[in-house]
Amino acid sequence: MDDLSQQAFMNHIGGAWVPSATGRTAPNINPADTSDVVGLFPLSDAEDAGRAVAAADAAFAAWRDMPISKRAAILFRAAQYLEDHADAFARELTREEGKSLNLAKDEVMRSAQTIRFYAVEGQSFTGETFVNDDPDMVVYSQREPLGVVTVISPWNFPISIPARKIAPALIAGNTVVFKPSSDAPLSGYRLTEAFVQAGLPAGVLNLVIGPASAVGPAITSARAVRAISFTGSTAAGEQIHRSAGLTTRTQMELGGKNPLIVLADADLDRAVDLAVKGGFSLSGQACTGTSRVLVDARVRQAFTDKLVARVKTLTIGNGLDGNFDLGPLATRKQLDNVLSYIAIGKQEATHLCGGDVLTGPGFERGYYVTPALFTDVTQQMRIAREEIFGPVIALIEVDGYDDAIAKANDTEYGLSAAIATTDARYAHRFARDIQAGTVKINRTTTGNLINAPFGGLKHSSTSTFRESGRVGLEFYTQIKTIYRAG
Repeated sequence: MDDLSQQAFMNHIGGAWVPSATGRTAPNINPADTSDVVGLFPLSDAEDAGRAVAAADAAFAAWRDMPISKRAAILFRAAQYLEDHADAFARELTREEGKSLNLAKDEVMRSAQTIRFYAVEGQSFTGETFVNDDPDMVVYSQREPLGVVTVISPWNFPISIPARKIAPALIAGNTVVFKPSSDAPLSGYRLTEAFVQAGLPAGVLNLVIGPASAVGPAITSARAVRAISFTGSTAAGEQIHRSAGLTTRTQMELGGKNPLIVLADADLDRAVDLAVKGGFSLSGQACTGTSRVLVDARVRQAFTDKLVARVKTLTIGNGLDGNFDLGPLATRKQLDNVLSYIAIGKQEATHLCGGDVLTGPGFERGYYVTPALFTDVTQQMRIAREEIFGPVIALIEVDGYDDAIAKANDTEYGLSAAIATTDARYAHRFARDIQAGTVKINRTTTGNLINAPFGGLKHSSTSTFRESGRVGLEFYTQIKTIYRAG
């Protein structure tokens, strides 16, 4: 692997790669092998963040006025840069986040596809013309960019999530201040690099790497910031939302406690596959991951037996060494959090399997834990209500469809939900009855198309503007209505 351990990566502010004003850095650690340092990254502060906001503000007017075809050409070149370096960037992503190499490669390629999508869609995203009774007057609306927007992204999809935020912001004519997670900053660095190499003008995209406590307030509360797009925990999202100014838009994609309902008529083998892929892909570290399985009492035992048997066959290992079913958890903090919930689950419910820390050969320097299953879980238990963000599934018994819907909706979250059924009537009812922004029928709770809207309900989102798809452009534009006579 490439030796980046002593390379000090920098921020990108005002068109230049610059060190943090603090002069301090922190190592980016491989969660599969903590002896592997991926690189040294800035511990930026409010001074760095303020300079980034000022640079974005200064660059806005010229970027807004650039012909959209030229903006699109830059996005196309950035997408090509990612594709040309996909193998190398995927290895770096696996080293810093832990997911398997094939999933990392898919993420890099998906990010390139997302950027291309917005390069095309942005060129036809326009206003409307309105009919009226005055033959001498034309009434129409036009969409305009907002100005400076802040993008704050998490570590679990460290290149694809910021790509689906930054690309629509840029094609619409906004300038961006981008803060990636400090737990996976290299992928965000490479995404920024792609736009820089594509010829993005100075100040249009500014990268600031550092702790949220030091950088966050300066890039969310500044008067020049007109919009904030954030993906992360509900608690952090609520804090940002409260601190934003009256005229600052917010787009928050937050936590989830996503259910999979398994009805008595379901194909149980397929339902097991949905539970395993939805709950344990990415080691359970997906906001749309399946964390609750509500199974009809009539098939509970048969389903549980099949699920336990399947889970015990899952493979775990370093994503650079093979396509394992699970990799490590992303950080020591993540491991500690998951283990704490496993301990809680053992006190609250019936522990079926998993939840063990792996420390043998090949695991001794990584954050590995076996996937855990709990049964006899009730609605009041913490493992049924709180987001764990790890490979833990709670099995909840239900008495038919209506009971399943009631229990599935009994949560503060509403991000994603799925049902396993062979009855078309229940499939149609589920789409109407479930309180979730993303609804899956005989599909996993995870995954979404780049050309379809994505977002949650209740405390999983601010329920304002959706991400992804053509509607993802709406957040980054404002509407002006023009009445023209003569």
